[in-house]
Amino acid sequence: MFCDDDPWLAELRAIALGYSEAYEKVSHGRPCFFVPKMFAMYGGSTRETGEMTAVSHCVLVKVDASDRSALQADDRFFLPGYLGPSGWLGLDFDRADVDWDEVRELVDASFRLVAPRRLVKQLDGL
Repeated sequence: MFCDDDPWLAELRAIALGYSEAYEKVSHGRPCFFVPKMFAMYGGSTRETGEMTAVSHCVLVKVDASDRSALQADDRFFLPGYLGPSGWLGLDFDRADVDWDEVRELVDASFRLVAPRRLVKQLDGL
């Protein structure tokens, strides 16, 4: 379901594994990043057209409810199958040029939502 030498995956991997105690494992055929809960996934699927459709080049992240509607208004974002109802959105890398600063912000926000409090405090230097 993915190529380990995919340059977008390599960039996402560098971002996600930069967090303290973050690790990668393949889950449901996709590279996922955990601390110990999952905070990002490369690749996914959507049911936006009614049928399950693979979105191979994307990042799935957990988003705060207050950011959800603004992000969903952007056509680069989609509601991922299975994870969408749990507060996750996908950013499709094929819909526009990838802004890696934006991806870093999304991954950071997702990390902060799921990581243990001590890791968030460590990240903030507290």
